[in-house]
Amino acid sequence: MVGRSGTRVRIATSVVVVLVALSTCAAGLAAAHGRTSSSTARCATPRLVVWVVPNSGGGAAGSFFYDLNFTNLSGHVCTLAGYAGVSSIDLRGRQVGSAAGRNPQTPFRVVTLRPGDTASAVLQISQAANFPAGDCHLVDAAGLRVYPPGAFASKVAPLPFSACSRRGPVYLHVERVR
Repeated sequence: MVGRSGTRVRIATSVVVVLVALSTCAAGLAAAHGRTSSSTARCATPRLVVWVVPNSGGGAAGSFFYDLNFTNLSGHVCTLAGYAGVSSIDLRGRQVGSAAGRNPQTPFRVVTLRPGDTASAVLQISQAANFPAGDCHLVDAAGLRVYPPGAFASKVAPLPFSACSRRGPVYLHVERVR
């Protein structure tokens, strides 16, 4: 006959075995989906340089394409995953018009950046002059306010272009980082 303490030991042992099995399964699934281990921290905004360059694809049908780049200057490995938050700003740093829409063309993946590495996302800027004047109200933007994926702090990337100052027309679209 097994006493209460023996039953408790068996229950506790069973719980530990189940938890180990679940964590092993979760780690295998994360590796299969390209996720990094939890020991690699998300890239912190203050340790990133955000910069914009024309995309080698150029422009098409009333739009210009840019590479929105994130360079890791932290001195440590970090990760980025998902969409950046992007909006145009005026010279005073105030948002101009609507924030960027999300283009799901690029599949989700976690990008691991070693010190000095750069990840990028394609940014499409539609020519604001193509929108009806009453819907758009054309102004000059001085740059972009960029929130790296998963971040609550932003960086400003200078880039002068024509923008819609009214909310509604979405003339910016961003893909996931790659």
